[in-house]
Amino acid sequence: MAAAALYRTHYCGSLGEGEIGESVVLAGWVQTRRDHGGLIFLDLRDREGVVQVVFSPDVSGKAFELAGTVRGEYVVQVEGRVRRRPEGTENPRLKTGKIEVYAVSCRILNRAKTPPFYIEDGVGVDEDLRLRHRYLDLRRPEMLRALRMRHRAAKAARDFLDSLGFWEIETPVLTRSTPEGARDYLVPSRVNPGRFYALPQSPQLFKQVLMVAGAERYFQIVRCFRDEDLRADRQPEFTQIDIEMSFVGMDDVLALSEALIQVVCREVTGTEVPRPFPRLTYQEAMSIYGTDKPDIRYGMHLVEVTDIVAGSGFKVFARAVGEGGCVKGIAVPGAAEFSRREIDELTRYAAAFGGKGLAYIQVTPEGLKSPILKFFEPEEVEALVARFEAKAGDLLLFVADKRPVADRSLGALRTHFAGLLGLIPPGFAFVWVVDFPLLEYDVDEKRYVAVHHPFTAPLEEDIPILFTDPGRVRAQAYDLVLNGVELGGGSIRIHRREIQEKLFEAIGMPLEEAAEKFGFLLEAFEYGAPPHGGIAFGFDRLLMLLLGRKTIRDVIPFPKTQSAQDLMTLAPAAVTDRQLAELHIRPDVKEQKKS
Repeated sequence: MAAAALYRTHYCGSLGEGEIGESVVLAGWVQTRRDHGGLIFLDLRDREGVVQVVFSPDVSGKAFELAGTVRGEYVVQVEGRVRRRPEGTENPRLKTGKIEVYAVSCRILNRAKTPPFYIEDGVGVDEDLRLRHRYLDLRRPEMLRALRMRHRAAKAARDFLDSLGFWEIETPVLTRSTPEGARDYLVPSRVNPGRFYALPQSPQLFKQVLMVAGAERYFQIVRCFRDEDLRADRQPEFTQIDIEMSFVGMDDVLALSEALIQVVCREVTGTEVPRPFPRLTYQEAMSIYGTDKPDIRYGMHLVEVTDIVAGSGFKVFARAVGEGGCVKGIAVPGAAEFSRREIDELTRYAAAFGGKGLAYIQVTPEGLKSPILKFFEPEEVEALVARFEAKAGDLLLFVADKRPVADRSLGALRTHFAGLLGLIPPGFAFVWVVDFPLLEYDVDEKRYVAVHHPFTAPLEEDIPILFTDPGRVRAQAYDLVLNGVELGGGSIRIHRREIQEKLFEAIGMPLEEAAEKFGFLLEAFEYGAPPHGGIAFGFDRLLMLLLGRKTIRDVIPFPKTQSAQDLMTLAPAAVTDRQLAELHIRPDVKEQKKS
């Protein structure tokens, strides 16, 4: 073969009408082989796409014979000339559908067994099988597209931040375990018996130290590790776009973040995201949507009717209001015909979020239907319908409980119905949620804990009530939400030692313990720490949503299952007793007996 030493001159998917008449060398995988008697057609695939290769016995008998022996996923090299496809044989579904390569030679570079699933988009096989053979799964065009978009998004973020004077700075992967947040992954130290490193849940403390060090503008596309229960948008190891800046306030961080997200969206989707993004306070998000991660693409807002029903004859409502609770509801369009059994199922669904019961009114063309109507005066019923702006076909659902329970239950029902009834329009809806509570009471711990993390600055005007009314203290914290999914969050940080020590005290951490665990940070604050703040975005989640995938496993090259296993490498795996001894860890005798 004349060009045997040169594996390729072009990618298969890069060929077009501009290359007609050129001699090319291609290398890739055989997608399909079609034998039409006098001619053999191979669809040859590489990471850039597919092109049709034609073999004729009149041009190269040896290559024609060899082409007759290849099978799907064989790796082959082909030399030939690009020509226009005969009229009527074009394939509009292919980017290369107007041309083909007329082969003069062929070489088999490697044979392949029959794969356990088809190497094509939309393959309908069990995900565990795909993950076990991830090297084949990634070969599928839609997975390669995800890898390409991951690269382009990361590059776009880097270029954008670099253009604004940010430095990409690496932080340690082996660090110290901290008690706040999710469970740490621990790494035993061989040279320090009985002591452990932790894999970082985020570079939080290091990026604050970098601000004290005068770096001023830091970023990192960084791996983070959290030992927590998994779900569709969680993995034990994941990637963040991590950002920190000195001499900024919240508006500065939000404006930069919006510009960054706009650049990444443009690169990945080719669409322009309008700015500025809308903002909701935490209280507004909970009151209107029942969640601090609201999907604002559709209505069905939570409506409060406490004032209307407080004095009604319906004891369930009146009792809840009398005990300091509230009555709220949602109007579900097109659900008035739900049966009693279906409504009972909704009651059980709401109970999973704390709701003790669910009252309802069906708004039908014939009038209102509900077992609770008899407890209300006509003017109260009229006021309820008016408050919801209800129309025929609506199902009004009510929860009477403490405000957080009512909000959570109705928020969950709102999300449930939006998916069930197809009420969610396409597109991307970003929203900021700001003014979070700084602290929340943990019943199990019997103390206040940080809602985000204990390095978040409180609003200056709320510092005086940090110890007298800690639940009312607001944080200089913000989350970015896309289509009901939290993309990331951040805050303006504490930069003064006395305030940081006050917050440790407020969450029940003695100053001696704080000095032991965070002494380096507290000491750093005494050497001229600038005001600073930042944000971290879930890179995998962002890609998942922009590419329309249902799980971040589809945008991570080598993900774990929901039981935190890697089915390809079979990690985690047992290690030898010798390895454990070197780490000063005794083997589990019970496990040894089982094996």
